[in-house]
Amino acid sequence: MSTRRGPTSEAVARRAGVSRSTVSVVLNGATNVTIAEETRLRVLEAAKDLGYVPSAAARQLASGRARTIGLVISYAENLRTDAFVPRALYSLNDAARERGFRVLVEALEDVTDPSAYRELVRGKQIDGLIVLDPRADDRALPKLIEEGYPVVVIGHAGREEEATRVDVDVDNVAAARTVTEHLTSLGRTRVAHVTYGPFAHHSVARRRRGWSEALRAAGIEPDPAWVEPAAFSADSGAAAMRRLLARTTPDAVFAGNDTVAFGAMTALREAGLRIPEDVAVAGFDDIPLAAHANPPLTTVRLPAVQMGRAAAERLIRRIEGDPPATAPTFLDTELVVRASSVGSATRTTEPPPVRT
Repeated sequence: MSTRRGPTSEAVARRAGVSRSTVSVVLNGATNVTIAEETRLRVLEAAKDLGYVPSAAARQLASGRARTIGLVISYAENLRTDAFVPRALYSLNDAARERGFRVLVEALEDVTDPSAYRELVRGKQIDGLIVLDPRADDRALPKLIEEGYPVVVIGHAGREEEATRVDVDVDNVAAARTVTEHLTSLGRTRVAHVTYGPFAHHSVARRRRGWSEALRAAGIEPDPAWVEPAAFSADSGAAAMRRLLARTTPDAVFAGNDTVAFGAMTALREAGLRIPEDVAVAGFDDIPLAAHANPPLTTVRLPAVQMGRAAAERLIRRIEGDPPATAPTFLDTELVVRASSVGSATRTTEPPPVRT
């Protein structure tokens, strides 16, 4: 049984009265050869008439691009335990696919290695990088940016004490300050903080800063004994909460993300403490399960989907030759109050968004 072949580039060339190489240059977007506008339009019209579409391999060969974006995270466990990463990846991949790009996900555990990104970027297997939540001790990323490689950062890049690079983010300090102010407004005076990861992550340090600023504004001096680091997962949140309870008894807990907050709530219940009667709890991210926790979790709504899409669109514009955007994209967060902090009480109005 014979199979009917589709139109070929040779057929397009005959229809347009040009060579096959000219068809390749026009239809595959090659930028290193100049083609007269009249000829380009004639080729496009012939291809349209015949229904010819060049293959992905041909487009890559002609353009010199892999049509692939690399997404780098600094902790592989995030893919298994953290709910923010899948939502950001979903929208990032969706935006990339709309523009004809694929997404390659890579975890770099040792970002302190100056050559951490070398294997990923050499060989031109990717056209640019999106780096999610970089660490302050990432020595290779600032160098990669300085060299002009297409990079978009979700979060901040560079050491905390220096001017840092940011492309897409929220104001983590302001958002953490708002949720902590909510807890102190309820009369809670011993507000503990369980981080979602190491302080080397800029957003971890910024959320701690917002927590401490809110306490001081309420006339409460932050106690180092009220802070305990977790490591992204619910299990680590439970372990951190147990360690914290071994040395102090808070009347409120601000967890660095919702996944960690779930674990902290488990440890509080194990200790015989009621939520929120004995200990009010708040998280950060507003992942889909937050509204279905027991009790439903007060949290900060983080626009993960919008952040992923904004990062992809920003990077693709850079790859395709647009001048790099100089102004960062800051997205809004919103405090979402639920029963884990206020019990059965309900709000009649939504709090205003945290403008960042």
